[in-house]
Amino acid sequence: MKQGLPGKGENIVSAGKKQKPDRKGMLILISGPSGSGKGTLCERLVAQDKSIIFSVSVTTRTRRETEQEGIHYRFISETEFDSLLKSDKLLEHATVHDHRYGTPRQPVEDALENGLDVLLDVDSQGAMNVMRQIKNCVSIFILPPSFETLRQRLHTRNTDDETEIRKRLDNARAEIARYVHYDYALVNDELDMAFKRLLCIIRAERMRTLRYHPSIPEEEPMRRSYNGD
Repeated sequence: MKQGLPGKGENIVSAGKKQKPDRKGMLILISGPSGSGKGTLCERLVAQDKSIIFSVSVTTRTRRETEQEGIHYRFISETEFDSLLKSDKLLEHATVHDHRYGTPRQPVEDALENGLDVLLDVDSQGAMNVMRQIKNCVSIFILPPSFETLRQRLHTRNTDDETEIRKRLDNARAEIARYVHYDYALVNDELDMAFKRLLCIIRAERMRTLRYHPSIPEEEPMRRSYNGD
């Protein structure tokens, strides 16, 4: 289960801690085909780094047994989705595997304005839309080591029937072709190592001068002594 997530996708600012004033919040986009492991990597990232908050998307698809309302997604009707579109309340939206997904706009914009880092687990169509609207996103595409590994992972997780698995495998090739539009390509061949690489990307991006503006004092700050405790 993802930790530190907002209850209904509407309280995203209160879900995380404000960053220090010398650094702007950043928007992290993570994409990848079904079975690439992007969901697991996102869960680990949010669990380990409390300064990152997860943006809960809305979807019209049916909730899986392993999913919780307001934690993994907000599950809404087609009518509710149309209403969000009409009122321009979605930052991005896309139809993936015959279901609609979208990211509520206001919670993300409020969080970034308040200096928070926001993580979006979003498909490649949606990511392209976000990149066009918000500058300096950190975009990361998660790749499987092979298509055979992808097929095995989709069967092993036991969340979709055979027809749905074939559809996701067919769509995966088109999704993977879009990785060139991202800042980073990360092959998830071994989960622990892939997560370490992901952490390196996040830490490095936080130090970029476009968002990090440290204040250098005139005098040397007092150093704390170490007594071995």
